[in-house]
Amino acid sequence: MKIIRASEVGSYLYCRRAWWYRQQGIKPGNQAEMSAGTELHRQHGRSVLASDFQRGLAWLLLLSALILLAWFGVESLIGG
Repeated sequence: MKIIRASEVGSYLYCRRAWWYRQQGIKPGNQAEMSAGTELHRQHGRSVLASDFQRGLAWLLLLSALILLAWFGVESLIGG
């Protein structure tokens, strides 16, 4: 009995003919375009990760600034 993966179901739902071709072992004729699309997705994924990292760093710096602001405010009231 063949195991059916979620990606295979998604492929079937997206395009039954492409799924059937893949089951028959027929390779697509647009390999260059598919490779270029794969590389484009890879680059996009890297830019999304970089953006997420920068957003996290920005939140960390903002939180640090607010903590320092509060600390200096309390220090000036107490030590003042």
